[in-house]
Amino acid sequence: MAGIFSRIIAGEIPCFKIAENELFFAFLDIAPMCEGHVLIVPKIEIDKFFDLSDDVLACWFLFAKPIAIAIEKSFPCNRCGISVVGLEVPHAHMHLIPINSADDLNFTRPKLKLAPERLQQIQSILVAALKA
Repeated sequence: MAGIFSRIIAGEIPCFKIAENELFFAFLDIAPMCEGHVLIVPKIEIDKFFDLSDDVLACWFLFAKPIAIAIEKSFPCNRCGISVVGLEVPHAHMHLIPINSADDLNFTRPKLKLAPERLQQIQSILVAALKA
């Protein structure tokens, strides 16, 4: 059975998509650390980040770069932080999170509970920033 991220990519589970290409899919985390928290996953289902080929890893960062720039333009932060934890879901994934300090990447902190309408607004903000 396909995992949750593969089901999101396939359109079986709705999401707030930010971007995609032939290799990767980016969408809002529905339990974010803060507004603007984006997940990027490879379209192939692989558990560990470093089990991916060097070429795919390089492409992943190139795919993430404009999204990180859009996050920094759209949300008040010192920079866009990146985290690869990979314990919650057995599908490699990268978190892009607007941060002001290293503590903003503390995944043991309570997550936000945003209304679907707010998530849709955040999605629109980021998609527009990507097109600008």
